[in-house]
Amino acid sequence: MKATTVSATAKQGAEAQPVNRWDWVEKSVWTDRMLHTLQTGVKGGKWFSLIDKVYHPANLESAATQVVRNAGAAGVDHINVRQYTKRRKENLHHIHEALRDGTYHPQAIRRVTIPKPGSPEGRPLGIPTVQDRVVQTALRNVIEPIFEADFAEHSYGFRPRRGCKDALRRVQGLLTDGYLWVVDADLKSYFDTIPHDLLMADVRRKVSDGRVLGLIESFLHQEIMSDAAQWTPDKGTPQGAVISPLLANIYLNPLDHLAVDHGFEMVRYADDFVILCRDEETAHCALNMVRSWTGARGLTLHPTKTKLLKVSTTQGFDFLGYHFRESKKYPGRIIRWPRTKSMQKLRDVMRLKTRRTNGHSLQAIIAAINPILRGFFEYFKHSRLRSFDLVDSWLRMRLRSILLKRAGGRGVARGRAHQRWKNAFFDGHGLFSLARAHDQLVQSSRR
Repeated sequence: MKATTVSATAKQGAEAQPVNRWDWVEKSVWTDRMLHTLQTGVKGGKWFSLIDKVYHPANLESAATQVVRNAGAAGVDHINVRQYTKRRKENLHHIHEALRDGTYHPQAIRRVTIPKPGSPEGRPLGIPTVQDRVVQTALRNVIEPIFEADFAEHSYGFRPRRGCKDALRRVQGLLTDGYLWVVDADLKSYFDTIPHDLLMADVRRKVSDGRVLGLIESFLHQEIMSDAAQWTPDKGTPQGAVISPLLANIYLNPLDHLAVDHGFEMVRYADDFVILCRDEETAHCALNMVRSWTGARGLTLHPTKTKLLKVSTTQGFDFLGYHFRESKKYPGRIIRWPRTKSMQKLRDVMRLKTRRTNGHSLQAIIAAINPILRGFFEYFKHSRLRSFDLVDSWLRMRLRSILLKRAGGRGVARGRAHQRWKNAFFDGHGLFSLARAHDQLVQSSRR
């Protein structure tokens, strides 16, 4: 990358002129001079003297603003974002002093279990206190660009200016280009099994500020509290912590570059990744490489969810909520639609909002479900039409059943109910139609 010439008197904050690739960085931390060093290479490859940038008042203010914007639940201290904001100035001053004096110690993490589609066990989620979230955000503002500079092009998860749709586009493009042999990898309990010693060794390759390293380790060793138990983890980084996605990317970054070195086409979003190959032999080599690397790094590939396959009209794979497969109607064309778990999750939400005992008016029910349908379509709009037709029909049936019950009828709405409340009836009440939105999208793209 061509270095940008900067003045010897580079300014901080709003006066700094952002470099295109780095226009997302925290300007109170990353001056033009520092960005220039980041691009041209820091002496010795390691960064020193970073802790003062973590506790810089402007960085803490920016971190607090980000935490407030993201909202979220209270931690073990029962202080929520609104309560924290009432004493914001005092709280940030306390953090500044504690970080400067080296007396800052994070509190325990409150662990809860949230529903996980397709799993009766649920997904564990760690909730740090608001204060710890502010400190983690300030820390991330400082160290993220250091590691971002070395992240692989095919890594898309939890990175600036990148997202799921970028990863999906690349997968679609590779499949269209004939990369039909797929290594569909699944890391078992990845966030909970990252070895602390190996992770910190990766961090130390670029950061040599002992106090920053100590701060990161203190977050890795935070006590975890749940309703049933209380313990201090010896591995893993809790999902829900601000710093966890960055640390997770740091730990998998060597695998990303190993794939590049071997010439494999890999697409990764956090701990979800696939490797797409042109032939079976290459796919087996890629899978063996992943097995060898994960085994040496203390990670485990899920024995049943990790598989090697060739995309065809009879089999495909799931990635980031979509299912990819070859079209039966148009052989050679790769199509995609919402995977089974994605469809089930939507139906579960819709069932809760369209119970026959629902006491709200039809207009209120439609107003409640329309934003959910629009959000679903925005993400899955590149699916085949049939997926949307099925959801539309099923949802109208649910709404007809509500109307039938209110009219004194019983059971699921069928037959005459379809004549009494035709599709146009729901269109007139403003029900969002996934199929119609898809048709409009197709017509617009053709024009």
